[in-house]
Amino acid sequence: MNAEIISVGTELLLGEILNTDAQFLATELSKIGVDVYYQTVVGDNRDRLKKALELALSRADVIITSGGLGPTPDDLTKEVIAECMGEELVMHKESLSAMEEYFRKINRQMVESNKKQAMMPEHGKVLVNHNGTAPGVIIEKNGKTVIMLPGPPNELQPMYRESVEPYLKSKSEYMFVSRVLHVAGIGESAVAEKLEKMMESYTNPTVAPYAKTAEVRLRITAKCKTEDEGMKLIEPVEQEIRKILGNHIYGINDDSIVSVVCGLIKKKGGSISAAESCTGGMFASMIVGVPGSSEILNESVVTYADSAKMKYLGVKEETLKQYGAVSEQTAREMAEGICKNTDSLVGVGITGIAGPDGGTEEKPVGLVYIGVCLDGKTSVTKLLLAGDRAKIREAACLHAFNAVRLELEK
Repeated sequence: MNAEIISVGTELLLGEILNTDAQFLATELSKIGVDVYYQTVVGDNRDRLKKALELALSRADVIITSGGLGPTPDDLTKEVIAECMGEELVMHKESLSAMEEYFRKINRQMVESNKKQAMMPEHGKVLVNHNGTAPGVIIEKNGKTVIMLPGPPNELQPMYRESVEPYLKSKSEYMFVSRVLHVAGIGESAVAEKLEKMMESYTNPTVAPYAKTAEVRLRITAKCKTEDEGMKLIEPVEQEIRKILGNHIYGINDDSIVSVVCGLIKKKGGSISAAESCTGGMFASMIVGVPGSSEILNESVVTYADSAKMKYLGVKEETLKQYGAVSEQTAREMAEGICKNTDSLVGVGITGIAGPDGGTEEKPVGLVYIGVCLDGKTSVTKLLLAGDRAKIREAACLHAFNAVRLELEK
C-alpha cells in the first residue's frame, strides 16, 4: 500500500507556517508499513487542488489531505474531492449536532457558515473531531481511498491516531516494527562504511542511517505480521551492529544523549557542574530540560572573559597567556576548577570559537576543547566543528555530553 500526502493551504506555500502535518503523517505511516512516495503542497485554489488530486489518484492507493475543511469560502478540500470522486455533499446530522454542542461548551454562537463543515460526501465514512469543529472523512471508490483530515495539528494528530491508523492497519496484512539506535562520536560516512555490507544485503530487517547534530541514528525496520515477530527479526541485527560500533551506541528509540548522561550520574548518586565559555550556558540549559535534573545539576557558570576563568575557576594566568583561552590546557583547568569548587562528581569545561569572527589559521572557527573531570582524573577532547554559530554551540554541548558519558561508562 502506498500513499500520497496533499497539504492544502496558501499559508504553507508562503512559508508562514511549517508543514508539521506532512512530517507527522509521513512518520506515522512509515510505522505501519504504508509507503509515502509523494508529498504535495497546494494553495487554496480550486483548479490547482483538483489537478493535484487527479495526479495523486493516478499514482497512489491512498491519498491523505490535511487542511481546507474549515467554514470559509476558500476551504475547498471537501468540495473538490467530492467532485473528483463523483460524490454528492449532504448534511450529516450527527456532525451538525456535535458542532452545535461544541459551540455551546465554549459559550460561543455558531454562525451559519459553520454548517458547511457538516456537509459530507454521501458515501463517506465520517471521522469524529473531538478537538475542533471540522470532522474528517474517508471515501473509498474505484479501488482508491481518500482520507481528509483537518489542518490544525492538535486536531489532525488525535484524529489520525483514533480513526485513521486503525483503519489503515485493518487494510494491511503486514506491519512495520522499528528500533532506532543512537550513535555518537562517529560520523555518518564512517558508520555507513562500517555497516556497508549489512545495509546492502539485508532486506528484512533493513538498516538505514540518518544524521542529526552530533550523532547518527540507525533505524532497523522489520516487515512482519506481529510486533513480537518484528522484534525477533530485529534482535540479531541489533546485536551485530552493537558488535561493530561498540560504545559509540549510547541509547535506543526516544533516548537522548542528555537524558542518558543524567541517568548515569543519578545512578552513581553524584552531581555535575559546568564551566562554559563559547556555549554560554547552553550545556546547563540542556540538563535543565530533563525532568528530575535538580537531583544532579549542582552549579553552572558562564566564564566568557579570561578574568572570569581565573576568578571563578582558578585557571592560571600563565596558562591563558601561554596557551590562550581556547586550548587543551585551559579546558582542563576549567573542568578541574568547577569540579573542585562545587565538590561535584563530574566537572565539565567547554571553551572554543563559535564564530563567525575570532578565528585564525592556527585556531579556526569551530575549534572547541571539552574538559571532563571525574574522580580526580581529567580528559580533554579536541573538536573541529562546522556550521554557523548556533550549530557550533549546540554541537559542542552534545559532544560534551558524549565525552561525559564515555568517562562515566569507563
